[in-house]
Amino acid sequence: EVQLVESGGGLVQAGGSLRLSCAASGFTFDDYAIGWFRQAPGKEREGVSCISSSDGSTYYADSVKGRFTISSDNAKNTVYLQMNSLEPEDTAVYYCAATPWRVRGITTMNEGPPEYEYDYWGQGTQVTVSS
Repeated sequence: EVQLVESGGGLVQAGGSLRLSCAASGFTFDDYAIGWFRQAPGKEREGVSCISSSDGSTYYADSVKGRFTISSDNAKNTVYLQMNSLEPEDTAVYYCAATPWRVRGITTMNEGPPEYEYDYWGQGTQVTVSS
């Protein structure tokens, strides 16, 4: 059974930090890229960051560059999203998802794999940043 389980969300003041975790199981971790998405109330879901489990290449949305850092612990099949200098605009439900990106013909992380290429999704974790 494929599972992606997010944890680490919570309430934090503006300027603070949180680290999200995404624990994966049920598929070959090295064959997939793991992405983080977020959805704020009344807004569409947007891609935040992504990392290839095999070569470590990464993607960041412009809105989080320089503040968020994605990393992967392949021994634990877990991807982390370190979020620093949080802003109220970062408030959202954060989801992790997995895509077999190379099988899909995606060769670069420059723009991040599109949302429709992700096969598996977690249940989400709430991040709330107070002003």
